[in-house]
Amino acid sequence: MRYTPRVIPTFPQRTFDLGDPALVRDPYPFFERLREESPVFYEPRLGKVVVSRYADIAAVLRSRRFGTSILHVLSRDELGWPPPDPRQAAFDRFEESHMLSNEPPRHTRLRNLVGKTFTPRRIASLAERTTAIVEQTLDRVAASGAPFDLVGDVAEPLPVFLICELLGVATTHAAQLRAWSAAIVKLYELESSAEQQRAANDAVIAFSAFVRDIVAARRAEPADDLITALAAVEEAGDNLSEDELIGTCILLLNAGHEATVNGTVNAMLALMRDADAWERFRAIAQLPAGDPAIRLAVEELLRYDSPVPLFERWVLEPVELAGVTLEPGTQVALIYASGNRDPGAFAEPDRLDFTRDPNPHLTFGLGIHYCLGAPLARLELQIALPALVRRFPTLRLAEPDAPLDFTGFVIHGLRRLMVAPQ
Repeated sequence: MRYTPRVIPTFPQRTFDLGDPALVRDPYPFFERLREESPVFYEPRLGKVVVSRYADIAAVLRSRRFGTSILHVLSRDELGWPPPDPRQAAFDRFEESHMLSNEPPRHTRLRNLVGKTFTPRRIASLAERTTAIVEQTLDRVAASGAPFDLVGDVAEPLPVFLICELLGVATTHAAQLRAWSAAIVKLYELESSAEQQRAANDAVIAFSAFVRDIVAARRAEPADDLITALAAVEEAGDNLSEDELIGTCILLLNAGHEATVNGTVNAMLALMRDADAWERFRAIAQLPAGDPAIRLAVEELLRYDSPVPLFERWVLEPVELAGVTLEPGTQVALIYASGNRDPGAFAEPDRLDFTRDPNPHLTFGLGIHYCLGAPLARLELQIALPALVRRFPTLRLAEPDAPLDFTGFVIHGLRRLMVAPQ
């Protein structure tokens, strides 16, 4: 939503075009200039304060004076917003129902309830199945020895199959789940079209009906899956409403899926572009599953090219940022990808250092809204990335001179990436 704060912050003003193909393709030189020249500035076209340095981003994420929602503090009239747009009523209803778009006390309640079911043990139990899906996927693409699409043939199927496993639905639904997720996340870009709005709203309606049918079936006949557990979870006499249960499932689909698809492709692209890094990662990939070196290497790849480079927060009460007092209702855009390359937080940030430890990257956020799906994304990447490099030790870009087709600035991945096994 384009939005002008009631009180425009007195930061330097600077504009940038999020649709610029050069910026989407390689934003890191621009981020470096931002950190040096305008680490905090006001973007008048977007109506947002933009933050690019690690320390400032981390401070915002950890402060309770910033939040992911604002309507519990100020009304639409006070914010100068128009009435809700009926064309995205289903999307807005979903947004209101999940933990990421709520602040305490509702956020605390939702996170506690969901946390009782979406546990480390449940995620760890998927390791064997994840390995099997990865190997089956690689068997299929390796069979012909021909170039294949790393996005559509490898990166996209894995997380959707695992979401099917979690929810307890047949993998025949995987393609539809992927399409719904891809449509919904388009509305998280800072600029979206009327067609994307319609598609996102339709996807929420369809996925909500899909989950509602499964919930009804599980209430009649419980199973060992996440939807059964979410439908039954209770704490101090409280449980999830149907909207909250559906919102949680959509959130897990989007967060657990987009981060893994884009994280896989961005990581492999970075490795294929850096022969030295490829060889170092190739040696790490030979280590047994679960080796700490694999974990460190995957964390570094997540830092190096963030799959979701930007998140937003609202100012909930007067707060100082970089020497300027911000009023409630101001929106702040946090460039995680810039913070992850900040030399003030990471030594040699533009180099892949697979031994970097600690590695407090921002890719999954910080504070109370730290990504619920992070453990699942990590599990998938720690299995999939080494397996890819072991199976295809000489993998390379099949079309090295072809322009890369990126999905966007905020959801930063590729629509297609043709690679050759030899």
